[in-house]
Amino acid sequence: MVSFSICFAIGVWYLQQQAVLPELPVYWPLAALLLLLPDSGMASIRIARRALILFCAVLLGFSYAAWVAQSRMADNLPNEWQGQNITLTGIVAEMPRSHERGLRFAFEVKSVQTENVHVPRRIQLATYDGDAGSALDIHAGESWRFTVRLKHPHGTSNPNGFDFEAWALERNLRATGYVYAKGDNQKLALTTSSPAYLIEQLRESVRTHFQQTLGDAPYAGILVALAIGDQASISQSEWQLFTHTGVNHLMSISGLHITMLASLFFALTYWLWRRSVKLMLYFPARKAAALVGLLAALGYTLISGFEIPAQRTLFMLATFAVMLLLSRNVAPSQMLAAALLVVLLADPWAVLSPGFWLSFGAVALIFYVTANRFGRSHWLLEYGKVQWAMTIGLIPPLLALFQQLSLVSPVANAFAIPLVSFVVVPLTLLGTLPPFEWMLYLAHQAMALCMWLLQRLEDLPLAVWTQHAPPVWSIACGVLGALWLLAPRGFPLRIFGVILLLPMFLVTPPPPAESTARIIVFDVGQGLAVAVQTRNHALLYDTGPDFAGEADSGNRILVPSLRGLGIDQLDGLMLSHDDIDHIGGTSSVLQALPVEWVSSSLKAEHPLLGMSKQHKPCSDGQLWEWDGVTFEVLHPAVPEASDKKHDNDQSCVLRISIGTQSILLVGDIEKAAEARLLDLHEDRLPSTLLVAPHHGSKSSSSQAFVGKVAPHYVVFTSGYRNRFHHPHPDIWQRYEILGVERLRSDADGAILIDLNAQGLQVERHRKTHRRYWTHEAATEVQGI
Repeated sequence: MVSFSICFAIGVWYLQQQAVLPELPVYWPLAALLLLLPDSGMASIRIARRALILFCAVLLGFSYAAWVAQSRMADNLPNEWQGQNITLTGIVAEMPRSHERGLRFAFEVKSVQTENVHVPRRIQLATYDGDAGSALDIHAGESWRFTVRLKHPHGTSNPNGFDFEAWALERNLRATGYVYAKGDNQKLALTTSSPAYLIEQLRESVRTHFQQTLGDAPYAGILVALAIGDQASISQSEWQLFTHTGVNHLMSISGLHITMLASLFFALTYWLWRRSVKLMLYFPARKAAALVGLLAALGYTLISGFEIPAQRTLFMLATFAVMLLLSRNVAPSQMLAAALLVVLLADPWAVLSPGFWLSFGAVALIFYVTANRFGRSHWLLEYGKVQWAMTIGLIPPLLALFQQLSLVSPVANAFAIPLVSFVVVPLTLLGTLPPFEWMLYLAHQAMALCMWLLQRLEDLPLAVWTQHAPPVWSIACGVLGALWLLAPRGFPLRIFGVILLLPMFLVTPPPPAESTARIIVFDVGQGLAVAVQTRNHALLYDTGPDFAGEADSGNRILVPSLRGLGIDQLDGLMLSHDDIDHIGGTSSVLQALPVEWVSSSLKAEHPLLGMSKQHKPCSDGQLWEWDGVTFEVLHPAVPEASDKKHDNDQSCVLRISIGTQSILLVGDIEKAAEARLLDLHEDRLPSTLLVAPHHGSKSSSSQAFVGKVAPHYVVFTSGYRNRFHHPHPDIWQRYEILGVERLRSDADGAILIDLNAQGLQVERHRKTHRRYWTHEAATEVQGI
């Protein structure tokens, strides 16, 4: 069972690495017939039979995942209906979540009133307050008629970045968009009795109950997350604290919480059942308690949103309950294998989630260090052994997935696990019942104590280890080293495991050679951010847009990408001008990475400059060289004070050159600044690659400027279906007429460039890291 489940998981994982979905023959389920091969007494035949069964498991996993993916991918929005008004009716499929201007929610489409259009069955919608009329009051389970504008799911594509398109596919969100405020939007009188919608209504009522009871209490969102799994209620700063202290697994519905609740109901039922002789004669107390405990786990799992850690625990408890009812013993490894198989059958995309690997890996480690060991230790020693196993055993996946480790995690978990699991969670769950709402105040006080202790740990020096993304082979060595180090006492040379862990820390990405630059034009949506790395230095030009709330391109894209590439500090940060799509991620970058100096055209009193160690205005004539790479500022002459909210012509223009090869970064300059550059720096303008001025706006890229730069490549940094319609068709065609190879971040993802004296090499991240779900943006399509 264990080896079959692992091989099935390997097949599922391998399918998710494919760039194109394979065409499956209709008879692929017949591969399961290999499982019926008869056994034999001959050792060679038994070995061959076992090998065939394991191959069958891989084949079935691959084929099953492909079949599910084909079914889901077939439900698509036609290209021609992107951005068009569509009237439809359906049901709000989940409790709406607030964003800075309205609500966001999944919507189950029941019918489409607009003729001759197909809309996917499940879509994600957003509302925006203030667009027109009053805000819509939307709740889970309600029937609505909306006029919507939709588009295909499309996310950014960057090294070490989050894959929004995979996330949307896993949740069966086959289109995204917004409710058109001026359309026909009204709540319908229809009601639904579907269990899924009723559960979502219950979750929303619990969230409302918490908000009304606790008001603006600082940690109310954490209690909501612990009760109903609404992780969006936890702020970005709180998640950062939990990650830095290694307790983030406790602040959502974890397997520990579900097991604790099931055990509580098991013990209570067992005690009460044994009080009645009649009940004991009718049905054994242990079996009755197992059923009640399983029902409690099922209820908690459903109300928590049915996330992977909760699924894994539920399926393991279900296996335990079934074996108990059948009066059979089952090994812990068999329960975990059964849970693995059921999770992947329910969700083949689970293998793409960090929670999948951490959840199953953590439980496997617990079994590894506790099962089949001789003798029984004191419970405190067992607890310490498990904490040690978690600390060592999760190093490889944490470095592979997040490039960071909490060094204070053992201490934090030592008090956070009992405090959260045995105090905060029970009080929170009891507080969901109206007669016991006063318990929410006790739960909040306990959570406040936990947060205070965690903050003290986070303030310690070296509380968090951050580094580059380790090579794949070093992760495999690290897993082997962790298992070796955690082997039972008496296993030979256990200390050798430490040696196998070292490559993950010591093998760093090779830096560029002398007189070579590695440049990344990030895909940040509608905005700009460019990283330049030489052999011993690194510069960031602009930091992309601010997204929503505490999310910006700095903490969501730039910092993870830079760390993964081995850039742990910046020698310089250049902010071209004061536009939010160019400086929106600056605060996050300055907080996460040491920055030697900041150069910009911002006003001296700008609040971002107060966060920098050293600031110098960018101005024409500045020149420096790093490792054989020349950096030269061509504009502005002197940063000028301006009353304009956005003064694009004050953008810092940076030329990066190695010999005769160069790259030109021009921010959002418009035709006036382009004319100045033509007058004063005509000889410095010809470039191998140009990042298009102002994202390809019609106000820039004049005929004279483009003709003089005469780039081999031009990069348009624009958001998918952006409302500005960048790049403008005339500008797009202007570069085409000159024979320039055109790249754009919405269609090509991040552009990775290797620049040296002989030329440059260009890599399109979206193309080279394509998966079968990767959206191909049509370059001729204009904004939604």
